Amino acid sequence: MAVSLREDRTGGPVDHFLALLQDRLPLWLRILHDLSHLVGKGRVNDNLLPIARAGIDYYAEIQSAALPAFTSPSVTVRFREAIRDNGLGPLAEIAPLAAYLAAEQRIGRVTAEADPDASARLLLAGCFRHAYNEMFFGAYSGPTRDVSAEEIVRELRLESG
Repeated sequence: MAVSLREDRTGGPVDHFLALLQDRLPLWLRILHDLSHLVGKGRVNDNLLPIARAGIDYYAEIQSAALPAFTSPSVTVRFREAIRDNGLGPLAEIAPLAAYLAAEQRIGRVTAEADPDASARLLLAGCFRHAYNEMFFGAYSGPTRDVSAEEIVRELRLESG
C-alpha cells in the first residue's frame, strides 16, 4: 500500500504506522486465508483459537501505532482512500474467516444456526476489544491474551454436536 499520508514531514507517527501496517497486514490476511486449508480437519474451535490470539496480537500492535498517526483529518481521509483503492478494509478480514466458517458449516462441523459473517465479525470484534482494553487499561487489567482468545472462540458457540 504505497501511499503518502504525510502532511509536510517525513518520519514520525504516520510513517511508523504505515510501515507497521505494511509489514503486519499481509501476514494477518495470510493467516486468515490459510484457514481454508483446515476445513474438515481438527476441531473448529481449535482451528479458531490461534486466529483469535493472532488477531489480538495484530490489533494490539496496530492500534497503538494508529492513534498517534491519525491526529489530522486530512491524514485520516487519505488513509481511507488508500484502503478503499487497495481493496482492503474490514471486509478483507471478515471474508476469509466467514468463508472458512461457511465451509465448516456445509460439512456439518459448525451449527446450522450460526451466521458465518456475523460470527466472523464477532470474533474479530472480540480480538479488537481485547487489544483496545489492553492498550487503555493495561495488560494486567483483564484476562491474558490466551485466555481472552479462548473465551472469544468458546462464546461464539459454533461447533455442532
